[in-house]
Amino acid sequence: MTKGGEHRTDGPAEQSGKHDACELWTSKPGEFGPEEASGPAVSGKPARIIRTAYFTDRGRALAERLFALWPGARPEYREKGEPLGEWTGRSFAKKRPVLFIGACGIAVRAIAPFVRDKLSDSPVLVMDEQGRHVIPILSGHIGGANALALEIARLVGADPVITTATDVNHLFAVDVFAKMNGLRITDRDGIRRVSARLLQNGRLHVFVEGDASLRNGMPAELIPCRREEADLVVLTSDGAPDGPEGWADTPLVLVPKTWCLGMGCRRGKTAAELMAFLEARVAPRDVLRDRVFAIASIDRKADEQGLIDLAALLGVPFLTFSAETLKEMQGDFAGSAFVSRTVGVDNVCERAAAAAADGGELIIRKTAGDGITAAVARRTVRSLRWTDYRN
Repeated sequence: MTKGGEHRTDGPAEQSGKHDACELWTSKPGEFGPEEASGPAVSGKPARIIRTAYFTDRGRALAERLFALWPGARPEYREKGEPLGEWTGRSFAKKRPVLFIGACGIAVRAIAPFVRDKLSDSPVLVMDEQGRHVIPILSGHIGGANALALEIARLVGADPVITTATDVNHLFAVDVFAKMNGLRITDRDGIRRVSARLLQNGRLHVFVEGDASLRNGMPAELIPCRREEADLVVLTSDGAPDGPEGWADTPLVLVPKTWCLGMGCRRGKTAAELMAFLEARVAPRDVLRDRVFAIASIDRKADEQGLIDLAALLGVPFLTFSAETLKEMQGDFAGSAFVSRTVGVDNVCERAAAAAADGGELIIRKTAGDGITAAVARRTVRSLRWTDYRN
C-alpha cells in the first residue's frame, strides 16, 4: 500500500502443510466447508482474500494492523477514489468476504443493491475504526461472517457482536452444519422452519441416513428419530431411492455434494474461462453448484488465481496436493509423459479428483481443451461433523 492511498495488495499465496476448508471463510481446517480429508494430506493452502474498505487514516492503520496479525489472509483494498458502490458490486460478483472499517450505515447502503440470497450472498462485516467492535451483518452462517468476526476479534482484541438467534442461544445451526459437511440445502425456507422449531421447542427431531456411527457427536438438542417423524433429514447418498422430492412433508432435507472436481490449467486462465470450459464439457452451472464438493489440483497451483476465484464462485474449498501424494493414488489414470516431466506426476486432474474424494471412483474422466483439464470423482460420506466454530 502506498502512503495516503487505498491500493490493492496481491502478495503470494501462503503455502502450508494442510488446507483451509475454504479460502474465503474458514479460520482453521474444516470450518465452514467440508471437513478436512481423512485420506492423503493436503499440501497447499491459498490465502484467504478479504475485500476491505476503510475511510480514514485511523481505519487504514487498523486494517494494516489486522492483516499484519493475520498471515492466512490477504486484503484486496478499495482503490483511492474508486466508487464504493462499484467496488462493493465487484466484491459480491466474486463472492468475496467484505470488511468495512467505518460506520455501519455506510456498509448497509453500499451492500443494499447487491443483497439477493442468503445461500449465495457474500459475508459482510463492519468494524469501527477504533477496533472496539466487529459486527457480521450479512451471511453470518452460510458465508461464515460470524466465524470471521470471531477471528478478527481475537486478532485485534475487539468485541464480536453476534446476533444470530441460534448462536445467541447456543443451539445447533443447520446451515453451518450443512456448510461444514458439504451438504446441499434443498429448500432455503427450510432453514427458517427448522431453526424456529429448535428455538421454540429446544429440540429437533433428526433422521440420518446410513450407519448409526454417522450420528456420533450430535448435540443434545438433536433427537434421533424415524424418518417419518423428522424435522430434519440428512441424506448421505445423492442417489437415495426416495430422493429429496419424496420428503415433501419434511421441513428440511440435506443432500450431500459428492463431486470432487480435479483441475489443471495453463497459467493465467481466468475463472470465467474455467467456468465456460466446465459448462461446455462437464455440466451446467446450476448442476456444478449443486454437486461440487471441492475443487482440487496440484500444490504448484495453490496460487492460481483463476482456480481460487472459481472455487469462490462455486462456494467450495480449493484443495491442493503434492506430486508425491498424487502419485500414491490408486486407479486407472490417463498418463502423460509431458505432464510428468513438467510437474512430477503423470496426471493432475484425475489424480487430484480422486485424492479429494479420498480415493473415490472417477465418474468423469479427463477432458481437456484450450489449456484446461478437468475430471470428477465421487466422494462417499463416511462421517459427519456436528459441532461448529463455537465449540
